[in-house]
Amino acid sequence: MAAGRRVKIWHYLLAVVLLCVIVLAIYVVHLDRIVTTQFEGRRWTLPAQVYAAPQELYAGEDLSAPDLEHELQRLQYRRVDHLDRPGSYSRQGDHFQVSLRATRFSDEARAAMVLNVASSGAGITALTDITGKDVAIARLEPLLIGSIFPIHGEDRIVVTPAQVPPMLPAALKAVEDRNFDSHLGIDPLGVLRALWVDARSGQLEQGGSTLTQQLVKNYFLDSRRTAGRKLREAIMAVLLEVHFSKTDIMTAYINEIQLGQDGDRAIRGFGLASQFYFGKPLVELDVAQVATLVAVARGPSYYDPRRHPDRALKRRNVVLGLMAEQKIIPAADAQEAEAKPLGVMGRGSGGYYPAYLDLVRRTLRRDYREQDLTEAGLTVFTNLEPRTQELAEKILERELTRLDHLHKNNKGAPLEGSVVVTAPQSGDVTAVIGGREAGFDGFDRALDARRPIGSLVKPFVYLAAIETGRYNPASIIQDIPVDIKIPGSPDWQPENFEHDINGPIPMVKGLARSLNLATINLGMDIGLDTVRHSLQRFGIEEDPPRIPSLLLGTFGLTPLDVAQLYTGLANGGFKTNLRAVSAVLAADGKALKAFNLDVAPVAQPDAVFAVQMMMEQVIQRGTGVAAQSILPTGIVVAGKSGTSSDLRDSWFAGFSGNAVAVVWVGYDDDRVTGLTGSAGALGVWDRLLTAIGPTSVSSVMPESLHPVSIDFKTGYLPAPNCSPDPVTVYVPLSFTPPEAPAGCTVFGAKPEPSLLDKAGKWIQGITH
Repeated sequence: MAAGRRVKIWHYLLAVVLLCVIVLAIYVVHLDRIVTTQFEGRRWTLPAQVYAAPQELYAGEDLSAPDLEHELQRLQYRRVDHLDRPGSYSRQGDHFQVSLRATRFSDEARAAMVLNVASSGAGITALTDITGKDVAIARLEPLLIGSIFPIHGEDRIVVTPAQVPPMLPAALKAVEDRNFDSHLGIDPLGVLRALWVDARSGQLEQGGSTLTQQLVKNYFLDSRRTAGRKLREAIMAVLLEVHFSKTDIMTAYINEIQLGQDGDRAIRGFGLASQFYFGKPLVELDVAQVATLVAVARGPSYYDPRRHPDRALKRRNVVLGLMAEQKIIPAADAQEAEAKPLGVMGRGSGGYYPAYLDLVRRTLRRDYREQDLTEAGLTVFTNLEPRTQELAEKILERELTRLDHLHKNNKGAPLEGSVVVTAPQSGDVTAVIGGREAGFDGFDRALDARRPIGSLVKPFVYLAAIETGRYNPASIIQDIPVDIKIPGSPDWQPENFEHDINGPIPMVKGLARSLNLATINLGMDIGLDTVRHSLQRFGIEEDPPRIPSLLLGTFGLTPLDVAQLYTGLANGGFKTNLRAVSAVLAADGKALKAFNLDVAPVAQPDAVFAVQMMMEQVIQRGTGVAAQSILPTGIVVAGKSGTSSDLRDSWFAGFSGNAVAVVWVGYDDDRVTGLTGSAGALGVWDRLLTAIGPTSVSSVMPESLHPVSIDFKTGYLPAPNCSPDPVTVYVPLSFTPPEAPAGCTVFGAKPEPSLLDKAGKWIQGITH
């Protein structure tokens, strides 16, 4: 009886074991199918990579030797005594020899080449190739400024084995998996050795998981640490080894492993990590930099070289020691590398511009599906100029700090600001700053902050008036009190900023001095709809409000909206849709879409020319006169200040021959700043244009106009010993300004303030 029972028990146990084997076999087959189908047909999500405009080099380019070296260093070129590989340069005085990297532009692919550049204080004087042959024009490779990654946040740059320095896989094996070339996915001896090494050192120096297991964990599994997950990991690691070569597994590991976190995006793979930490292609990394990335692979958060540099440095030196021990590098090279600092870039210093990327995303979403942007490996070329962007960021921060200190701001958050810069002829957006912390991916004031534009609207009021044919810059308009009845509301009785009344004045003075009463009387005479239509023609998408205060800019626009308007003025009355993106290429390099120049005439050229000349007077004798002490001598620019009611928003917008710049300064919570446009935003605007290197506005005078000289305060023709302030304006051929009355008796206008009075008012404005 007992023997029969034992037999039954054994049969039962055998049945259970057989069932477990069958279940395990089915489970293994299931995992095998997952491994083979997903890994063999793997398609990494490849976010669109976004690049800045390349820096062009040619004889005559205004790029001094220090500026050229700065551009090379921005692209992480190494300065060496003798060129050794692409991505390096040598310098002897003002002469450079540059080993340019192979790169893909929007219109061509260029092989690596050596370029000789002669420069001087005035700019580039000569370009030749390695044979001494003249080169008409060359381009540095475009700077990678970011990517458009999916909502789950994975970002990567996929690299091929040819793009990987040989020491990287060797170092990974030495540190993480010494038996990688011989094991079948799991390495029990490696686990025991890691435990022994870690126990002796008292810290985590070696891991027990193989590279294959780490890849499985990253590629197929979640982060839970359970026995079931570890079993699944081990089985899948063995299956991966059965079906795929060691080269395939190593390549996948190098492209898949997480190596950092940047806000919402996970830095996946060594290709992107090389750019993220060092700003250069993976193949160009030196021994110390490769060791740093291998160190980070052990724990991207724990060994973050920016947040925990001491910890990362210590781990990097452990890696270097293991590389020397395994004969991957000579001991002398390891010692030399250990003496180097980590050398990682500051966050954002490699060229991460969130506000500009925000504009790029919005542009692309008009033509591409979100999935295409985040997974299809597109290459996006933009019009961002890193030098202009960098200058704008530094100047905005410096001026806001100065203004905070000047006004002793201690009642809340500091002043904020925004800048947009465009190229007038093309509409290319060359710089966008969405806030004081330009590298912070937060609220984008350049694109989303709609604030009252104040007197920035006035050039369009004057333009609309001139286009009626009834007015020109010498026409007499009335700067007198206004009382407008508004049903259901108190009468509207605005005043000039200085609470003065100037009486009859020429139009040029009304715009240059930004006189509210003169502008309102003029605007009401031509009609609100005429002004609204003028704004819409230049690119305002929504309908401006049909209320009298429209004439003083009480409606809100973003800095990008204002840039659209003012680019049209700078461009002679041709609306040019602003362009952040220049071209898009598919993953295979095929051109998908070129964002061509889109230009349409929207205003009469003679009227725009007349307004441009009046805007030059804003700088020469109006609300922008303080800029003359900052701008280069002899440079002619045009602009307009803007101040919202109660001094809450400070604006300045204007243009030189080569740049349109719009600046806003204010508080996010709409507190009073105490700053006019001239006392706040102008200080950023004039310094930025000066740093860019402005050329003079040089519009061609239409044949329908001719220049005349009038008295700025009265509009009369100058008379001998009578007109102390003549100004040149451009009027129709048939128009002749009136002559001054005998004895220079002027309409009763009050005398112009002296230069001393003007200076006092300006100082009072900036210290208000």
